Amino acid sequence: MNGLLKGALAAGGGAVGIEVLRRVLFSGARRRYEPWERSPYIDFPNKVLIVGGGFAGYKAAHTLCELARDRDDVGVMLISRENYFTYWPMLASVIGGDVATQNVAQPLRRTLIRLGASFRRAGLDRVDLARRCVVAGGREFPYEHLVLSLGAEPAYFGIPGVEEHCISIRGIGAGETIVDRVIERYEEATLAGDEIPDSRLTFMVIGGGATGVEVASELHSLVRDLLMPDYPNINPNRVKIILVDANKEILKELDPALRRVARKKLAYLQIEVINNVKAKKVTADRVILGDGREIMVENVIWTAGARASVKLDDIDLPHDERKGLTVDRFMRVVGHDDVWGIGDCAATVDEDGAPVPPNAQAAVQEGEAVARNILAVIDGEEPRPFHYKSLGQLVELGSEFAVNEVMGVKFSGQIAALFWRLTYLYKLESPESRARIAADWLLDLFYDPPVTQIRR
Repeated sequence: MNGLLKGALAAGGGAVGIEVLRRVLFSGARRRYEPWERSPYIDFPNKVLIVGGGFAGYKAAHTLCELARDRDDVGVMLISRENYFTYWPMLASVIGGDVATQNVAQPLRRTLIRLGASFRRAGLDRVDLARRCVVAGGREFPYEHLVLSLGAEPAYFGIPGVEEHCISIRGIGAGETIVDRVIERYEEATLAGDEIPDSRLTFMVIGGGATGVEVASELHSLVRDLLMPDYPNINPNRVKIILVDANKEILKELDPALRRVARKKLAYLQIEVINNVKAKKVTADRVILGDGREIMVENVIWTAGARASVKLDDIDLPHDERKGLTVDRFMRVVGHDDVWGIGDCAATVDEDGAPVPPNAQAAVQEGEAVARNILAVIDGEEPRPFHYKSLGQLVELGSEFAVNEVMGVKFSGQIAALFWRLTYLYKLESPESRARIAADWLLDLFYDPPVTQIRR
């Protein structure tokens, strides 16, 4: 494969190659975009305000702008505390060096301005339901329709020590935090030699869902494949990775056959899996399990649960047991015809009343559906019940292996890993990020990705 790629690159020489080189060196290849000129948000009679810029919120804004492009009565504004949204499917890949952190951050402002929406980076202060306005960044933003898409955050279930001693997969910096921790431990081990405690070279991931399995697998790629050659003084047998899950099987959402394949692959990677037991307590140097076992470990990553954003606690709206917004089949917050809840912050149900799983593909579908329903209400039509269609699940176990279930078809191995990469590359909203990630993957065929710790 490498030979074919090198030959193809060589074949593109001559004048074309010189032009490409010129554009790369002098940035001439950058495309200039003219933003779509629209009236200010405040001037539209139907103002749709979206709070939260994750998958659901972004998709709602994107769909509204596309459907209302030729209308002069609908204005769209999105408010987010960051000017990017995290592309969660590729976040674990940052750990193994397959994807750079900046390419997991999808730009919100640039994309939304091109679509004709307004964007404000601000944290949510409060929602005034009576006056139909949101206060964010100290300023008021009125609305006719409010879409709450505030996402989720880690749930610690009251387990002592988890929040204090665990690295949580809660934001775009989590991957870099894990990489920095591993490098720090390896540098310590190089200085201390055999005197370093085993607990400092043991890494534990708590949570056996897709995120936990992908993080554990990418952690293996980092500690074994990328870093071990650079640290010849470290005994590889002392480095351990443990995956703990409270369920009887990891990846419980997957088909049993694929779960067995994944379990076998983890064993091949020398990742110890402990099932059917919960973490009872986490301290600075150990994890105490529910069955009484104590595992000496100082590097713990938490992926075991999530709850709706705590920002919702201060809004006088109905919630369910996980603090998510209670919404009807149309995604309207119960008791409020002008407030809608989507994504991980809402307890969404489909047209049959069944709960919708809190994942990225559901969030995207909810964002598109809520946009269509809002426009229907504006036009005096009836909204449609939300219909969730599961497209399957893709789980990558390192850069060259995956287990996939797509539209009832189950497959695994390298072809599944290639499918994983092509699928999520295609679904990236930013063409710039798509190109940069593809270029990184191409370079990885020839060189190991750089792994460094930048201490601040």
